[in-house]
Amino acid sequence: MHVLLVEDDDRMAQALATALARRGHTVRRVVRAADALRHVREAGFVLLDLGLPDLDGLDLLRKLRTVCQVPLIVVTARSEERDIVRGLRAGADDYVIKPFRTAELMARVDTVRRRLGRPAPADGDGAPDGAGDGRQVRTGDVEVDLAGRTVTVGGAEVRLTRREFDVLALLAAQPGDVRSREEILDRIWGDAFLGSSRSLDVHVAGIRAKTGRAGLVRTIRGYGYQLGDLGQERGTG
Repeated sequence: MHVLLVEDDDRMAQALATALARRGHTVRRVVRAADALRHVREAGFVLLDLGLPDLDGLDLLRKLRTVCQVPLIVVTARSEERDIVRGLRAGADDYVIKPFRTAELMARVDTVRRRLGRPAPADGDGAPDGAGDGRQVRTGDVEVDLAGRTVTVGGAEVRLTRREFDVLALLAAQPGDVRSREEILDRIWGDAFLGSSRSLDVHVAGIRAKTGRAGLVRTIRGYGYQLGDLGQERGTG
């Protein structure tokens, strides 16, 4: 796999490049946001530091997501909750805070690759159930196209991040089922022990905000989530 490493610290970049090379990956290291945008289409994976000399890394992340959906992990010293939330909402597949253990980061890279590197999802392979079966699931004025990976509200398409859609698709595949937090984290993130990271909560909030339908994802207190029944909300804002 070819990794684009966006990192302005020479020592950190060297350590990461060495660790990646030992696992058989090729690495292109860039320092500036402009170079990251130039080379991102060549990459199979991106590791992104947020402290760049020419552009804030979160702004770069948003720009990257307008041109590609390559798997991406933010690797940064920014540990404030608001930064983590902003990074995940901007489309990062994971968020790792410096300092970190190299083995942990490599494991997270492998986890994201396993989840995103598969062909069309199918039941039992760790991808959202039914995500590739061609069905369109409707609740109220919201329609989820599981095969086309699109969501429309009142006939207008709503753009979700890849992971936001994965969460919604998992719930929509079996609309009456309640999915536990652990199951969702395991199926979508490949790790049932990420609950404390708030990643799932951030993405559920993103789904609700972007669709404008707070009831689209129903919280089952103390357990998990379920696709909401919006039959009574058809046509409302």
